[in-house]
Amino acid sequence: MVVEIDRHSGFCFGVQNAVEIAEKALSAGEKVFSLGSIVHNDKEVERLSSLGLESIDHDKFAQLRDCKVLIRAHGEPPETYDTAARNNIYIIEATCPIVKRLQSRIKDTWLSTRERNGQIVIFGKYGHAEVVGLLGQINNEGILVSEPSDLEKIDVTRPVYLFAQTTMGLKAYHAFAEILREKMEKNGVADIENMLTVNRTICGQVSNREPHLKEFAKKHETIIFVSGRESSNGRMLYSVCKSINPDTHFVSSPEEIDKAWFDGKKSAGICGATSTPKWLIEKIRDIISNI
Repeated sequence: MVVEIDRHSGFCFGVQNAVEIAEKALSAGEKVFSLGSIVHNDKEVERLSSLGLESIDHDKFAQLRDCKVLIRAHGEPPETYDTAARNNIYIIEATCPIVKRLQSRIKDTWLSTRERNGQIVIFGKYGHAEVVGLLGQINNEGILVSEPSDLEKIDVTRPVYLFAQTTMGLKAYHAFAEILREKMEKNGVADIENMLTVNRTICGQVSNREPHLKEFAKKHETIIFVSGRESSNGRMLYSVCKSINPDTHFVSSPEEIDKAWFDGKKSAGICGATSTPKWLIEKIRDIISNI
């Protein structure tokens, strides 16, 4: 059986950067805390934990003093940095540069459009760490939407500035923007081009994987998608593969592999999320190759 790894799968730049920053900090032998799991992949978290990285929640963070805390790729709201300053916590900054730029864009837009009575609308996942950080830039005065039913939250008679969490699906984002535009038209909103600003903020490394994975999923009889179960990017990309190849299986660890999936198959493709480490994908490749 031919077993192929998708060469585009594995950590995106932001996650890879955060992991490397963590490894460098840990190499000094000092205790390092991570505010939240550094990546939505249990196996990678376990690996870094074995090197000394301890994941903590915000409650534990508020109690810490005189230590080092890593800010993961998702980013954090301003209050986190205020707490760090008060408690003499040294921040190891690992926010993804793309997320950092998006935080600045949203804040700048919010400040510059107040006179127009504009609305900042963020298309993203409820409770996602990146979204919490984005909303924090604007004093939590933005409107969070994730599906068409959330349109009722938006006052279409006021200017709308639409942004997306960097890891959302491009197709879903475009669809939401179009439905919003149609609602504005039905409500007789004049000069929609000036009333609705749709910002392109989905990470290219995420959006470009969708069309590539569709082609990859067509090439093989069965697809093994490797991802942490908490990864929103993983769930989205898995659904992309599943829509093209129904014989697609989601696994988060080698133990979940079922030999029956490969009975009578001549080819298998292995791919993963932007939060899936390459070493885990390769380990699963080796196991499947030996079946």
